[in-house]
Amino acid sequence: MNVLVIEDEVNVAAFIKKGLEEENYQVETVQDGMSVLALLGVKPIDLIILDIILPGINGIELCKKIRQNGFKDVPVLMLTALNSTDDVVKGLNAGADDYLAKPFKFAELLARINALTRRMNLTQNQEENLQVADLKLDRNAKVAIRAGKEIKLTSTEYRLLEHLMINKRKVLSRSDLLENVWDIRFDVGTNVLDVYVNYLRNKIDKGFDTKLIQTVIGMGYVIKDET
Repeated sequence: MNVLVIEDEVNVAAFIKKGLEEENYQVETVQDGMSVLALLGVKPIDLIILDIILPGINGIELCKKIRQNGFKDVPVLMLTALNSTDDVVKGLNAGADDYLAKPFKFAELLARINALTRRMNLTQNQEENLQVADLKLDRNAKVAIRAGKEIKLTSTEYRLLEHLMINKRKVLSRSDLLENVWDIRFDVGTNVLDVYVNYLRNKIDKGFDTKLIQTVIGMGYVIKDET
């Protein structure tokens, strides 16, 4: 598996490279984002580890450019010393698939990479589209369609909606959603889930009489076609 590490801190980049190579990954490191797009065009890259704070162009803007230039299916793990909810949401909205706060232990980084790899393999093996009422999820195009109107989703919005629709009519707890969408195995008090449920509601339910995404107080969230 080929991993591209975009990290301007030499010691951090060396730490990641050494650990991943010991796990039999092929690792390429770069210290700025200016040459990344050209590199992606000539080298096979299976996963990107991207620091937010970079010289020249920050990681959030670089992630947007990576997605805009056609690399939509390459998982991006964002590294950040900026661990506020707003910064995390900005990174995920830019197209990152997951984030990891600095400082971190290598075992946690490896666990995140393994989770992204499992998620990528699972997605590649899933072709059946999902439907709840008049809402359809096209799992090839990675878009939602409601009442015939196409709804564009970020990668995180897509994963959240997909997990809800796979488990339609089933109430999913916060811990279930955090683990399966963000690979967070305990609730650290983050409100990132609530933020993204609100994003989905604005895209999926706004303007419709039937609200599909529902809150079950004290339990979690559910998607269903009846109240």
